[in-house]
Amino acid sequence: MARTLLSPREIRRYSKQIMIPEIGLKGQKMLKRAKILVIGAGGLGCPVLQYLTAAGAGKIGIAEFDTVDETNLQRQILYGSNDVGKLKSVIAKNHLLSLNSFVDIEVHNLRCDASNTLNILKNYDVIVDATDNFDARYIINDACVILGKPMVHGAIYKYEGTVSVFNYKGGATYRCYNPKSEINGYRNPLPSSVGLFGVLPGIIGTYIANEVIKIVTGTGDILSGKVLLINIFTNTFNTFTVNNVPENHNIKKLH
Repeated sequence: MARTLLSPREIRRYSKQIMIPEIGLKGQKMLKRAKILVIGAGGLGCPVLQYLTAAGAGKIGIAEFDTVDETNLQRQILYGSNDVGKLKSVIAKNHLLSLNSFVDIEVHNLRCDASNTLNILKNYDVIVDATDNFDARYIINDACVILGKPMVHGAIYKYEGTVSVFNYKGGATYRCYNPKSEINGYRNPLPSSVGLFGVLPGIIGTYIANEVIKIVTGTGDILSGKVLLINIFTNTFNTFTVNNVPENHNIKKLH
């Protein structure tokens, strides 16, 4: 069956989504054609992967090198107690295929770095940054700029989370939002040292999946050049603009 065609079972499965005028059969076929890479299968990556799989994305790549730790289980909802010590990428794939066997899941059991990221990203349409460190974000951003791919980004801290879309149709990049010189030597505080409210990555990860689906189907307002800041402790939502800096698009190689 051609990749663009939906089987009767798929049409039935996605019927409530297809009923939405902005999606329709056309949008569902776009989702089936889509190739989406999720980098990081932790707190943010788990809900992203689940919702994109449930929505009917045609191909989903998982780039993750880590194993399941017991302290992950409070927020990384793809894994259970019996998965401790096992590779996240493999466990995630198995759970996702049981959720929706119509989706093609590809595993990249590695850490994305300057030596391999371009080669991995080139085969996907939309890139999701669900990582937890700045070094990875700059590498992913720069690869997206070089390859002309949109990067959907999320980050979390205690009760706060951010969502944005970078490099979308020539829009602002992650370097426009976070110039590297301003955080040189800084490292993200890990949940092990500052704590993290367990439902936060679920909320932010769902927002990330929402942006991916809108990009793929060409619907709604995209968070390009904008950062959505959500505080679930105070129930506040704020959006601020990111200036598009032209020189941040002149990236030729990864470092």
